[in-house]
Amino acid sequence: MNEISNLIWAFIVGLLLGILFFGGLWITVKKIINSKTPGLLMVGSFVLRITIVSAGFYFIGLGDWKKLVVCLIGFTVARFAVIYYTKSVDEKNPQIKKEVANEA
Repeated sequence: MNEISNLIWAFIVGLLLGILFFGGLWITVKKIINSKTPGLLMVGSFVLRITIVSAGFYFIGLGDWKKLVVCLIGFTVARFAVIYYTKSVDEKNPQIKKEVANEA
């Protein structure tokens, strides 16, 4: 029973890490459009997100490869959840108009 609760905990942490990583990426891309220093914003966001996620994977997988795999599965599930959520939000609130090719 303790093993199963540890795996559930690892899955939940993987979900949270995935939401943080991919949600942070989505927010960064939204903010880059109006940023005065888009390169610095992108690199800073990447370093912060990858540091947090790497530390999370390290501490979850410490000594048990099963927890690491379950955490990675949660991370991947979160990726699809964030894609689904952000797609619906972007369709409701279009902020950027698509460019029309060869507009006269």
